[in-house]
Amino acid sequence: MRVLVGGGTGFVGRALTCLLKSKGHEVTIISRSPGPGRITWGDLPSKGLPPCDAAVNLAGENIMNPLRRSVEVWDVKGFYAPSKTAEYDEDSAGGDYDFASRLVTAWEAAARIPRDGATAGVTRGAVVRAGFVLGRDGGAIPSMLWPFRLGLGGPMGSGSQNLPWIHVADLVGIIAHVLESKAVAGVLNGVAPSFNTNGDFARELGAALSRPAILPLPAFLVNTIFGPERGVMLLDGAKVWPRRTLESGYRYSFPELGPALRDILS
Repeated sequence: MRVLVGGGTGFVGRALTCLLKSKGHEVTIISRSPGPGRITWGDLPSKGLPPCDAAVNLAGENIMNPLRRSVEVWDVKGFYAPSKTAEYDEDSAGGDYDFASRLVTAWEAAARIPRDGATAGVTRGAVVRAGFVLGRDGGAIPSMLWPFRLGLGGPMGSGSQNLPWIHVADLVGIIAHVLESKAVAGVLNGVAPSFNTNGDFARELGAALSRPAILPLPAFLVNTIFGPERGVMLLDGAKVWPRRTLESGYRYSFPELGPALRDILS
């Protein structure tokens, strides 16, 4: 297939692009900067979509980055997009980077105007709602690694809150599974099929690093570092089960937290 990947230069986007190309698919990336095999977000309104069979939007902000005060939200059409904040617009060189809306608008325009080699209509769609994405090169792990390496790591708040997580290999595997399947549609939970708490995560990360993980990060510090919106997400947690993902036939490479962290840190 010819797949368009919005946010393809990011952490998850790079992994997805690598996987899709290894499977023989052709990938075009939408990014802020032009380059080989890319189009820019600014090109979409004027030039529309290039010929493609599927589009994936991965543009968003890492909620574990304390240097960014914007948070990610779901828009009404089910695409993941950064919230519109003054700081985000300023960091984006003053532009209104409403990535999801741009991609949706361009896709709908392509559906109305058939052209050679392009999909003439949107026959189905799927949304993969991801938990905390774990990987070597981005996601939740890098910002937490050094405190744990120094033996200063521990749970956030009480540590009893549920922490839905997923290995990046499984997240991009689910997305590829959705793209390649003719039957999968709707909303799928991109989380591992195991229930773990924030305390479990701290213990497993400490064990993978052979370090203690007993120093909790108080709730008020979590809110101070990450802001109140993200503080709620980190301190309240959510109990999520990937029922439809499992029913779709996807087989996880890393269903358990310990082996996932050991793979990432090996």
